[in-house]
Amino acid sequence: MSSLSETDMATDTLVERGQRVYEEQLRATLEPSHSGCYVAIEPTTGRYFLGDTGTAALVTARAALPEARFYLMRVGQQAAHTVGGHATRVR
Repeated sequence: MSSLSETDMATDTLVERGQRVYEEQLRATLEPSHSGCYVAIEPTTGRYFLGDTGTAALVTARAALPEARFYLMRVGQQAAHTVGGHATRVR
């Protein structure tokens, strides 16, 4: 049985804290007018940065807090991105 590495534990903590900040402090403020936008959250301070894309939100966040780690999500969605697709068979 393998144990979690220090990096894995730090990532888990970042995700948990980012989700908590969103739920407790940001959801009510962001969802009515920013649904579908991306938000990069710095969980320690609660600072957040919006963008039309995940990259835009993270670039703005990194410019303001260059040493920080961010939790990225899409406002009003369960995840920032989806994996999957749809194919149509052509004959």
